[in-house]
Formats: sequence, C-alpha cells, structure tokens
Amino acid sequence: MDSGVEEFLELKRMGSESVAQSDFLEFGDIEASLMEIGSGNYGCSHYRRRCKIRAPCCNEIFDCRHCHNDAKNGLETNPLDRHDIPRHEVTKVICSLCDTEQDVKQNCINCGVCMGKYYCSKCKFFDDDVSKNQYHCDECGICRTGGKENFFHCNKCGCCYSMLMKDAHRCVERAMHHNCPVCFEFLFDTMRDITVLPCGHTIHLECLKEMEQHYR
Repeated sequence: MDSGVEEFLELKRMGSESVAQSDFLEFGDIEASLMEIGSGNYGCSHYRRRCKIRAPCCNEIFDCRHCHNDAKNGLETNPLDRHDIPRHEVTKVICSLCDTEQDVKQNCINCGVCMGKYYCSKCKFFDDDVSKNQYHCDECGICRTGGKENFFHCNKCGCCYSMLMKDAHRCVERAMHHNCPVCFEFLFDTMRDITVLPCGHTIHLECLKEMEQHYR
C-alpha cells in the first residue's frame, strides 16, 4: 500500500476530526487510491474482489457464492446438507484488507478501500475485473456480463440474449432454466459461454464443441 495512503488511513482510524486540504493534496487523490489499493490481489479463482461474504444459510465465510456452492455440494458433503447460497440474502461482508465485518456496501467502513470496482447492491456482488462489462438485468434478477447495450431480455425465454438474436431465435419458455445436457451445470447463472441451438434450447458452447469433435 502506498505510504501516503497508509498515513491518511491511519489518521482516519485514529479518529482525526479533519484532514487539511493541503494534506489531502499531498497524499494525492485518496479516492482514486482507495479504488486501486489491492485491486487484483485478492479474491478467488472465480472473481477478483477485496472482500469475502458471510453465507446467511450456514453462517460461514467464503470468497464468493461459487466457492460456497462448490464446498457445500461436493461429494464429501452429506446429501442432506447440500445447498446453494441464497445470494440476494447476503447481508455481511468482510474486508480482505483490514478484516472488518460489516453490512454490504462498496467501500469498507473501516479502511475505506473499494471492495469491488463493479458493485451491485441488488445481487450483493463485487468484482474488480470491470473488463467483463457487467450489468444488472432486473428481469433476470442477476448480474450478467458483456455490456447491457449488447444484450436484450427475452420475456418468453426468460433470459438475456445477444442483440444479434433479437429477431433470429426460436423462443423456448425458460430456455436457460435447466442444466446443460452435457455437463449438467445449471445454465441460467453459469460463468461459461452459452449458445442457442436451432431448436431454441441452450447448451454450453464448449460442451457443444466437444460433442462436435466426437461426432455426437
């Protein structure tokens, strides 16, 4: 962490009533620094973020919802105890830099660091990799990637599709609300690319390519 920013944050932690404007300028643009401190250095294999979440279902701490679901649905877990995290019910996060547990918000209440450059208060979602062009779809009820301007929500299919498919796809009710027919991962909120078959049903793109390679 930059020494100037460290000193500024230390003043905040000590309860300094005010920091002179000259000090603020000396330390540089603190707000911009807090946006960058630790960015890319924390998180998991799924997301780069500067906080962990406390799962409301089991009261345990995980890097993200995928980490929770992987841990709680593994073969070593009692089938009766397996479950997915109710992502929208997350109320507590833990700052990865100062370990302060707090209500869900973008900036840490203790050290002030931004816990995710992309932040969705509806999904309780944080991500430092904004190159994904994340956006929240109110109709889907979740965040998606690729840029809102490049996608539309099909009300009949119940999911977002590329604008290129707006008048060129066959509607299938709840088209993504099922498991991939190859790998059996639930498609609606998968992190992997999906393609739409001529019949209107959906499948992971890589799973389809693998099938084609084996002439299936």
